[in-house]
Amino acid sequence: MDKPHEHAIAVDDLVVNRGGKCVLDSVGFTVAAGSVTGLLGPSGSGKTTLLRSIVGVQKITSGTVTVLGTPAGSPALRSKVGYVTQSPSVYGDLTIRQNVRYFAVNYGVSRNAADEAVRAVGLGDIANQMVNSLSGGQQARVSLACALVANPAVLVLDEPTVGLDPVLRRDLWQQFHALAAAGTTLLISSHVMDEAERCERLLLLREGRLLADDAPASLLHATGAPNLEEAFLRLILNQLQPAKS
Repeated sequence: MDKPHEHAIAVDDLVVNRGGKCVLDSVGFTVAAGSVTGLLGPSGSGKTTLLRSIVGVQKITSGTVTVLGTPAGSPALRSKVGYVTQSPSVYGDLTIRQNVRYFAVNYGVSRNAADEAVRAVGLGDIANQMVNSLSGGQQARVSLACALVANPAVLVLDEPTVGLDPVLRRDLWQQFHALAAAGTTLLISSHVMDEAERCERLLLLREGRLLADDAPASLLHATGAPNLEEAFLRLILNQLQPAKS
């Protein structure tokens, strides 16, 4: 049995430079095991680069990223970390079921596990439909099923609810919390502030810098804001104000 780790994810003084530009600037935080953490920030804030660094597919300039006590990107993490990108990473010329079963074979899990993953994302009724005939939101759910099939210890999701209707978004968030209750650690990026309230902890990123790392209620209390969107704005304004001498 794997030894439990104090933090499922630990990022320390992470710097990523790309094309002569600093994309992430001395970012540091930890994510507790079995939690739902939201990574919030506007487009271009560095969210995807940060997620790629955690998954281990991003070249970093300096700092460290550790997942389950192991350096990010290590071969030992391949079956333990699930990653769902913004763009669906599935095969359009295969059916939903065939896609998920293909990933199941790669992970060494059963067909039954693949079929259960398809049902878990609400696609069981159309499992034999070709992926290239699906809507963007449905394709995103196929990608999620492919990530879930290995029962990963850490699940990294990049904008998983973009383009989904409110009911489906609600259902997916319920599923995310159910996964966390069963021990999975979820890190979910979004630029939609109303989704922040669904997270146990929030990382607020802007222009490559971490503005806040706290629980939603604590952020509201610290800023005196009536909602999380206003709290984020107040944090930005405080950052822009010149320091008093």
